[in-house]
Amino acid sequence: MPQLPLHHVFHPAHADHYAATLGEGLDHLLRQLKGVSGPATGMPPHRAAAQVAEVDLDQPLADATQVLDEMSRLWLDDAVWFHEPSYAAHLNCPVVVPALLAELFVASVNSSLDTFDQSVGGTFIERRLIAWTAERIGYDEGGDPDGVFTSGGSQSNLQALLLARGRHEQVPAERLRILASAESHFSVQKSARLLGLGDESVVSVPTDERHRMDPVALERSLAACVDLGLRPMAIVATAGTTDFGAIDPLDEIADLAVAYDAWLHVDAAYGGGLLVSPTRRDRLRGIERADSVTVDFHKTFFQPVSSSAIVVRDRATLRPATWHADYLNPREATNPNQVDKSLQTTRRFDALKLWVTLRTMGPDLVGRYVDAVIDLATEVYAAHRDEVDLAFAAAPELSTLVFRYVPPGPALDERASAALANAIREELYASGRAMIAATKVDGVQHLKLTLLNPMATVEDITGVLGLVRAAGARLAPAHQRQTLEVAR
Repeated sequence: MPQLPLHHVFHPAHADHYAATLGEGLDHLLRQLKGVSGPATGMPPHRAAAQVAEVDLDQPLADATQVLDEMSRLWLDDAVWFHEPSYAAHLNCPVVVPALLAELFVASVNSSLDTFDQSVGGTFIERRLIAWTAERIGYDEGGDPDGVFTSGGSQSNLQALLLARGRHEQVPAERLRILASAESHFSVQKSARLLGLGDESVVSVPTDERHRMDPVALERSLAACVDLGLRPMAIVATAGTTDFGAIDPLDEIADLAVAYDAWLHVDAAYGGGLLVSPTRRDRLRGIERADSVTVDFHKTFFQPVSSSAIVVRDRATLRPATWHADYLNPREATNPNQVDKSLQTTRRFDALKLWVTLRTMGPDLVGRYVDAVIDLATEVYAAHRDEVDLAFAAAPELSTLVFRYVPPGPALDERASAALANAIREELYASGRAMIAATKVDGVQHLKLTLLNPMATVEDITGVLGLVRAAGARLAPAHQRQTLEVAR
């Protein structure tokens, strides 16, 4: 029988091969990094798809050099770089170096965090980080908080609503209602579908002028549910909405959750970084009253994807996520495990990234990074809010800025204004010089800057706005002519 080439397997006997391959990969990455001159290259989808489709996966390449060259051609050459100051599109952050160091060990050792006998100390590192996060949330020392790392905010929100559903197992699904603001994350609606509750189970609560859930409207909605014989299963408050970074009035919402015996979940996927802010922690006042909290460390803790957690005030409430398997976590098992708390079975040791970050940088420095991006948004808004061709939808709450480009001359109708906004965004991406996002406010198309780079400066973001204005000035006349033609 021919001998297998086993040098590809991670093993002490193959350490030299591993080191050489890793070294070649690191050199390749650093060369690429040093050549980056913008957040993107403007690669269109059809070309990216065509390049990948041409690869014959049944025919391996000769060596790592060829593989790395092909990888660059298919992906890395045109990758989106979140560390670039002119990247201001989605909630993607540049990552800190200690977390990248941890990734080396996470991937190489490949621990699975479902059971103790697959992770040993990893089990307790994750548990300590959950306990630390619970302390930062403000859960009482005399309580019994717990939680688990997840793949992201969507999974954390899903699990929170599963736990809320577990309190009402005898209530028919069609009678259960989830109340969330009109600006809550779409994963709330998606979770309702996955839990078999249906789209109608999510009640959209109006927001105030700061895009926060309106407690008066929430109380009306809760009372209306009860009058109709419906059961308010959960209230989802948001600490950092995706578009405006708005933080719902948590204390007032918590009062209503108590009054109506509803599970209170706080989605702090974006705003969770305030837990370590040296100056703005008070913005999360009331979060300690939640039954569960989502925190995305891969947003405002500057961790690589994926790194999120759901934290609960009472570990007993995690039981709806528990299922026992004789081969994995039998009821009589005495060793601790994390699979009893998780929607996942096999699960990466993503907690190590946060652990190494905290042990290297400390939470105060991470919090100062959070403050830096909030300060940046505030300063950019102050510098440009009076510009006649930029109409901001609101002052920033965290680190997003939502605005429209308003060209001089004839006013645009709604369709032309939306088309112009999309054209500006597309032109910026195609140029490779900047990336921005888009959203709608009351049905009207807007542009959005999402600022999560603590290295970016006011001058950097002013430069991005300058590109928006220049593109808008070039593109606007055609859209204005279209508006005039329609008006005739």
